[in-house]
Amino acid sequence: MPTSATDRDEPADPEAEQPPPGDEHAFLGHPRGLATLSGLEVWERFSFLGMQAILVLYFADTVAHGGLGMDPGTAASVAAAYGTMVYLVSVAGGWLADRILGAYRAVLWGGILIACGHYAMAVPTTAMTWTGLGLISAGTGLLKPNVATMVGKLYRTDDDRRDAGFALYYMAINIGAFAGPLVTGWLGEHQGWHWGFSAAAIGMTAGLVQYVLGRRHLAGRRHSAEYALAPAALRRAVRLIIGGGLAAAALATLLAVIGWLTMDRFVDLLTLVSVLAPVVYFAVMFRSPRVTAAERGRLRPYVVLFLASVAFNFILFQAYSTMMLLASTNARTTILGFDFPSSWYASALGAFEVALAPVVAAVWARMGPRQPHASNKIAIGVILGGLSFLLMVIPTSGHDGDSYRMAAWWIVGSYLLLGLGDVLLETSGMSATSKLAPRAFGSQTMALWFLSLALANGIQAQVVKAYGQVSHPVYFGVNGAVAVAAGLAVIALAPWLRRTMHPVH
Repeated sequence: MPTSATDRDEPADPEAEQPPPGDEHAFLGHPRGLATLSGLEVWERFSFLGMQAILVLYFADTVAHGGLGMDPGTAASVAAAYGTMVYLVSVAGGWLADRILGAYRAVLWGGILIACGHYAMAVPTTAMTWTGLGLISAGTGLLKPNVATMVGKLYRTDDDRRDAGFALYYMAINIGAFAGPLVTGWLGEHQGWHWGFSAAAIGMTAGLVQYVLGRRHLAGRRHSAEYALAPAALRRAVRLIIGGGLAAAALATLLAVIGWLTMDRFVDLLTLVSVLAPVVYFAVMFRSPRVTAAERGRLRPYVVLFLASVAFNFILFQAYSTMMLLASTNARTTILGFDFPSSWYASALGAFEVALAPVVAAVWARMGPRQPHASNKIAIGVILGGLSFLLMVIPTSGHDGDSYRMAAWWIVGSYLLLGLGDVLLETSGMSATSKLAPRAFGSQTMALWFLSLALANGIQAQVVKAYGQVSHPVYFGVNGAVAVAAGLAVIALAPWLRRTMHPVH
């Protein structure tokens, strides 16, 4: 939601409310606030990905067994549409933090909405399921872009610890990604899907408690927004937000009642919005009078990084949709004589990222200024994501239907490639975003990075409809090849990216 320079006050003092001086190297050589924000993300990812690991299985399960009875392609498409909605809302979350709430309060209220959403999903009714998903979408949109921005504020732009700090932060995220599916998956498949959703609710509550207790270690933890709207503009914005929300809800209800707004059309609408939103938002930032010429120049290479993120996350998010469906029907759920729920495969991805993130952080810290350019790290991540899908062509070739079971190591190997790619791309992408962001759009530019996740989910919501309609080798082979090609394209653009991304290295 763009505003003119006259609609907002000047930014508050950036040095205000800094953490205690002893915090600078208190957490593994990093600021103490990194532990607080990482702890919050452990529990947020525990709840979000723990729920997501069983969501597509819940959608596809029979009504008699407590599911919603969708066919696999529809279940994957609806799950992807939910992901689209989650990250689309992040734009509003970034704007609210910059102009009204401030980052600290945006993250706090986002976490509260997420917890309420998971508690709603714990109630075994269809209506509460959709209500819960709506609350989680709104809460994640407030929390996700702003907590990453708060991590960036812990470091100076030229601090060589920055990428290593984001890698540690991402390792913490994936501790939650590892633990969440283990708990929710076992409860969901053994006790009932809504028991799994209850565990996610408890996890998010724990995250909120530790976030509030550790708030004094956070940089810029002011209660007002850094670029707060003037009182008149604030009142106008609040009226527009409330009025627009009520009007949209009323229109959606009316269209659903008369039968026009079906689930398929809702998915298609979200995909369309996911395409248009980043185009509009890039245009707003390029044209804003608050963006300097130098900042505008750094936004151009960011468009390439944005598209690379779309290509990779299109693959990554299928770890929780088509790969979960494949695991539930065509993969063995026994390793070394131990039986496990099929949703536990999602924990393998988190486990690899937990193990690999500190290794990557140590390598970057050891290399210092000699480490690869951020664009090359991102390109390699995209290629690894594509290879993770190409690997699945081998065990699925020569088979049809659900009559065969591949060895568990195939999916585990695919997640190993995907996990390494994720560590390389997401840590470098988030770090580069916090450096390239125009000052007047700090939280919103991080939200733009999450819009790449919305677009990836929006595209996925359409593509996954082909799952089960074409053979598995064709499905995974084509998607994987497209991702590899995208990564190679970024490598080809590396000389131009190095010239235009300063001070990112």
